[in-house]
Amino acid sequence: MSSVQSDSSTNETFVRPATFFISDFSNIPHARYYYVFLSLVYVVTVLGNSFIMCIIYLAHRLHTAKYIAVFHLALSDLCGSSALIPKIIDMFLFDHQVVSYEACLTNMFFVYHFMNLQSLTLLALAYDRLVAICFPLRYHAIVTKPAMFLIIGVMWIVSMAVFSVLVGLVNRLSFCRSNVVNSYFCDYAPICGLACNDISINILMGKISYGLLICTPLILIVISYFCISVALLKIAHGADRIKAIKTCTSHLLLVAMFYLPILCNVVASVTTPLHPNVQIINNSLAQIIPPMLNPIIYTLKTEEVMQSIKELYKRSKVNPTKGRKIKAVG
Repeated sequence: MSSVQSDSSTNETFVRPATFFISDFSNIPHARYYYVFLSLVYVVTVLGNSFIMCIIYLAHRLHTAKYIAVFHLALSDLCGSSALIPKIIDMFLFDHQVVSYEACLTNMFFVYHFMNLQSLTLLALAYDRLVAICFPLRYHAIVTKPAMFLIIGVMWIVSMAVFSVLVGLVNRLSFCRSNVVNSYFCDYAPICGLACNDISINILMGKISYGLLICTPLILIVISYFCISVALLKIAHGADRIKAIKTCTSHLLLVAMFYLPILCNVVASVTTPLHPNVQIINNSLAQIIPPMLNPIIYTLKTEEVMQSIKELYKRSKVNPTKGRKIKAVG
């Protein structure tokens, strides 16, 4: 059943489907194993990001502006994966591919919102590294905890405003063709492609959103690292230069993991027409693998985090011992 709404001022009739059908892989045997793999990825993502958030919360030495941003990145990764992967598993592993119109738009909003927050948080971390290396004497005066909370607050406001408009524009579309969405979630472009009326505004808003929230942060990150490179060349001692570079390695790996798959998918889709199955695999892996690997990279490649984990582990071993001694004395 489709809902029909009439606009008397323009004499236009809007046809909205009650549900969308999210398509699966076409003609791929044993596709269910891919969704089992996604389930394992999700478990690792939840455990890894929960672990890094707990470490930052418990270790007082990590209560700094930089690790507020790292905590927010882990939270965005966790929420983004939770908005995407469980729904994919429910649809394709348990054959619930029919999604209501309202639930589809809600899913679209949260998937894009948290993916965008990941991009903007990487930009905030680049800003942190830029100030730390280019203005080391003023770092603690510029990058403060209130300033980082303000940056994160602005991120949320901008992202929610942009994607509320983006998703809201879907309501101006009339769907009189198929209700089958050729994607692995309620994706904006495939849904707009099902509309019968003019989608030029939707396409324009989609390009603006992509450019503003994905491309612009990447450009600013590249500019920031160019400035960092210039500053590093001015450092006289090689040991100091290597130490400064090491503080950027974790962030550079996160940036590469997040943006390179997205850019590769864009280039591949423009240069060569991709099979729908290949698009589903490429796009889904680009969205789910970085959130799984981010906490692992920050745990293994960041000396402060590793030191905090060791201190918390030693503290956890000392406290039970003290407790047993007190009981014995009592």
